Amino acid sequence: MALDLEEQEKLDALKAWWKQYGNLVLLVVVAAALAIAGTQGWRYYQRTQALQASNLYDALARAVQADDAKAMRDAGGALAESYPRTLYASMGALVSARHYFDRHDLKNAKAQLQWVIERSPSEEFRDLARLRLAAVLLDENAYDEALKVLEAKYAEAFAAQVAALKGDVLVAKNQAAQARLAYQLALDKADKRNSAFRDSVRLRLEALGG
Repeated sequence: MALDLEEQEKLDALKAWWKQYGNLVLLVVVAAALAIAGTQGWRYYQRTQALQASNLYDALARAVQADDAKAMRDAGGALAESYPRTLYASMGALVSARHYFDRHDLKNAKAQLQWVIERSPSEEFRDLARLRLAAVLLDENAYDEALKVLEAKYAEAFAAQVAALKGDVLVAKNQAAQARLAYQLALDKADKRNSAFRDSVRLRLEALGG
């Protein structure tokens, strides 16, 4: 069936438009398709990375439970090398640090904590690692180094713990007046619902005559 004049004009206009802009349209469509494919690919990659890191973290946790030092080092090393930006790597380093600390291997404990401070994508984990590093330094009698770590900027959620640990370091340095101030700050910052922590700090403060 022959086209009428109006339909023919529309068809001619469409042909002319496609001739002028067809290549651009195709480029836009291809770019959109690649973007969608790229997003899906990236999500798949992230899921795969998270799964593999999770498996390694589970292996590390089992090794710690079994006190298998070699398996713990292997899993922890693989996490740190292959998946350093995942939270599993940070958690693995913190677990390893606790394992080393409990066995009085302070050198390796500090190394694991320092890795979290420098490499973790989580501000909370970095703060936690700093707090634990200060506790290790206190155990080593490295009081000035511990105080320096505690002077870093911490999230408000850690304020009470930081102040309490600072008080412990100052007591060790025989600076009772400053320690009392730190303990009082810890009480002021502590969650009212955390009675165990508050009681512990209160006892330390009372021991100083505060």
